[in-house]
Amino acid sequence: MKKGESFSVRPDSKGRITLGKHARGISSFIVTRERSGRLILEPRVEISAREKWLLENNEALSCIKRGIEDAEKGKLKSEGSFSKYSTSKDK
Repeated sequence: MKKGESFSVRPDSKGRITLGKHARGISSFIVTRERSGRLILEPRVEISAREKWLLENNEALSCIKRGIEDAEKGKLKSEGSFSKYSTSKDK
């Protein structure tokens, strides 16, 4: 399905609907009911508390985004493996 296209679903006897593949990768939805009765589902994706710090640290997030952009442009240079510096608790 392309962005902006509609699809039809039918509630079961308990009022539940199944979104199937359209909900893939989504952990929850915010449901807004408009005065007209129209329901709007806003997809939500949860992140772990361990990763939350990155979204709260603008400087670190900028560095990550810049690194991703550089990688997409082929601007990275391999420095080899750093596995010799790894400890058992890192794994």
